[in-house]
Amino acid sequence: TIKYAIDNGAKAVVLMSHLGRPDGKVNPKYSLKPVVPVLEKLLGKSVTFTEDCVGPQTEETVNKASDGQVILLENLRFHAEEEGSSKDAEGKKVKADKADVDAFRKGLTALGDVYVNDAFGTAHRAHSSMVGVDLPQKAAGFLVKKELEYFAKALESPARPFLAILGG
Repeated sequence: TIKYAIDNGAKAVVLMSHLGRPDGKVNPKYSLKPVVPVLEKLLGKSVTFTEDCVGPQTEETVNKASDGQVILLENLRFHAEEEGSSKDAEGKKVKADKADVDAFRKGLTALGDVYVNDAFGTAHRAHSSMVGVDLPQKAAGFLVKKELEYFAKALESPARPFLAILGG
């Protein structure tokens, strides 16, 4: 999906993701920075990393991007507004303020013109990056397409014998 966007004239590709469960707090253990060299090797081009996923510096980096530049944002889950809650010092769940969630979503929306969801594994979650990016053009990426094709095949013409193991 990333290569397709670059090869088809995207000014930039902004990658939003998460790692682990940092509970709405910055934790270097869950930084996405170590992903940069792996992405660079896979894509064969440099990747710009932002120290946050929203805010003026992130917007400036994205707005200056050109020529299919790839930008990886820092872990979305460093903000309680991504999942809608965090944990306090005692481990109790604390709901994120609605105004802060709205501002976070607006900040994510400001980073693009087209939203492509390629995160099948989290598509069912009501996280800000899944449901709060308010762009007029939205699409599913190639990974989501592939997963849906597998499901369709399993539902429409499963190989026999058929075994389904469900969990959750």
